[in-house]
Amino acid sequence: MARFDTSFDATSVEPTTAYELLPAGKYRAQIVESEMRVTRNGMGQFLWLMIDILEGEHKGRKVFDQLNLVNPNPTTVEIAQRTLSAICHATGKMHVSDSEELHMIPMTIQVKIRPPKNGYGESNAIAYLPQDRAAAPRSAQPAPSAPAPSASPAKMASAPWNKKG
Repeated sequence: MARFDTSFDATSVEPTTAYELLPAGKYRAQIVESEMRVTRNGMGQFLWLMIDILEGEHKGRKVFDQLNLVNPNPTTVEIAQRTLSAICHATGKMHVSDSEELHMIPMTIQVKIRPPKNGYGESNAIAYLPQDRAAAPRSAQPAPSAPAPSASPAKMASAPWNKKG
């Protein structure tokens, strides 16, 4: 049982509403929060991102992403590094040492609907479009993957998102 210090009045607070996926499409957006978090199994860490939609009908909506930058599976780490590189290309920040350097920089993202997996319902999948492709018209083709960062393993290990808790 949890006893509150004072009585809670639910009539004075707007209740949360059901989470709805952001419809598929291109959006102007920016990263507004980020932090390294430990994975559920405790064997790795991921960079958690909160992304704010800047324009249009869904202005102010949030979408979330996570990049598994510290993981025993090298393929998982490579995918995360490629995504981080795509974010850097989308924001025009090619060299970063802290995820906060990517905050509040408008970029274009491509949102898709990912089918249900592992007992979870549908979710949004986010691709970060390079600045030179951001204004391109919509196409059915997915954006090509960005190249992996060229930072040396020693430099990557010193980045804040690669430090162990």
